[in-house]
Amino acid sequence: MKLIEVRGRIIKRGEVCGEALKTVEPISFFGGVDPETGVVVEKGHQLEGRSISGKILVFPCGKGSTVGSYILYRLKKNGKAPLGIINEFCEPIVAVGAIISNIPTVDKVDISLIEDGDMVEISEERVLIKKKLK
Repeated sequence: MKLIEVRGRIIKRGEVCGEALKTVEPISFFGGVDPETGVVVEKGHQLEGRSISGKILVFPCGKGSTVGSYILYRLKKNGKAPLGIINEFCEPIVAVGAIISNIPTVDKVDISLIEDGDMVEISEERVLIKKKLK
């Protein structure tokens, strides 16, 4: 196993470990993710049909309505939220959603280092990526 450690900027403090679910496309939580199931429903999105629930969600940034913050909160209340969030840039919609939902979140991370399915640990500003040897 190969380990890569990077540091980012803390948006919401916390420590969590889980499997990465990655997209190179921005995510709109309002209209893009079903708050009851945690499944991405945005037509044509790279993650369409996949659940963000219980994953470390890795994406460049958020997009769309400010209601997206509340959708993250609903996901958390429904037990369907991601375990953690890693962004290149965490804009205010995702930041507020992560903070009110208590989802550990960091940004200023080169997400090209993370692949879908990698095990990822967020510990404050530290991100540890555990890659399987191929």
